Amino acid sequence: MSEQHYLQELSDFIDSNPDPRELKRALAIMMWIEGVPGSEIQKILNVSATFISQSKMKFIKNGVEELKLKYQGSKAYLSRAQRLEIVNYLNTQEYLSLQEFQIYIEDKYDIRFKSNQSYYTLLDEAQVSWKKTQKSNPKKNDELVETKKIEIEKILAENRSEIEAGKLVVYMIDECHLLWGDVCGYVWGKTNKRIEVPMTNQRERQTYFGALNYQTKEFFVREYEAGNSKNTVLFVKYLQNLNKGARILIFWDGASYHKYGEIRDYLNEVNQDLAKSEWLIICELFAPNAPEQNPVEDIWLQGKRFLREHWYLCKSFPLIKKLFKLVTHCQVFDFPKLYMYDFFVEKPELIPT
Repeated sequence: MSEQHYLQELSDFIDSNPDPRELKRALAIMMWIEGVPGSEIQKILNVSATFISQSKMKFIKNGVEELKLKYQGSKAYLSRAQRLEIVNYLNTQEYLSLQEFQIYIEDKYDIRFKSNQSYYTLLDEAQVSWKKTQKSNPKKNDELVETKKIEIEKILAENRSEIEAGKLVVYMIDECHLLWGDVCGYVWGKTNKRIEVPMTNQRERQTYFGALNYQTKEFFVREYEAGNSKNTVLFVKYLQNLNKGARILIFWDGASYHKYGEIRDYLNEVNQDLAKSEWLIICELFAPNAPEQNPVEDIWLQGKRFLREHWYLCKSFPLIKKLFKLVTHCQVFDFPKLYMYDFFVEKPELIPT
């Protein structure tokens, strides 16, 4: 049978308005015959490589007829052995979609359940749950992150006496870009009623600089138009004004405006002619691509979570900004991550033996 004949057969089948899954199988085969790469077919149809491979095998075996679903919602049961096979299969999968799971059961056992609940039950048996994907930076170096953590602990330990005496104040600094759209999140509500948050411009934003006093756990926030070197200098000056007569030790990420431009000029100005051990402002970096090293990230998250939980109060963006600052500025925080560097933690006295 010629390639053109196969394409015509598939085209006629598609025109017959088949079941959506039958349609995907036919489209996958048609694109494969026309030379579309498998990776492109996966993207276009949102299917797996396994789906394409199995569809090809079915079509080669018996043409279009083999692409048709064998069961259309009739009663179907799985034996205990089959259920065990399915659980074992699920345990070998890092992740999969419900659609892929349905196709797997249908292709292997010729079963199509009437309700999705049957599939959910099998997923539950295999301890597979629905979960949100998490961000992961492929540039992150775990070994470097651990090395940096040890380095930070060492710096704090070496300056313990000055820190405890109030001569050196330690700040962990980060910036936050609050969007009006950050108010939207998951809430409980009536099934048949939408929960709407009045919003004229979800991209309206406000930039905040925040500094955590690592000894007192008090958090200080200032508003600026943007995160840049000029505003970084203004924020550092604000912290100096809070701690007149004391030196400042800053930990922050490697953003360019933390290292270059006006902030570098300002640091050279205040630290000039002084030995490094006497610098008025000392700046240290967290590991690159490791926001978890900075507890300020969690404080910003707590502030945004408050807005989402109290969305009904967020009638305008100016009000949102007031609420956000209310729950962050000059607040004292206490959560486990604040003690990740094992500093200012009471240690038990050793009893001589």
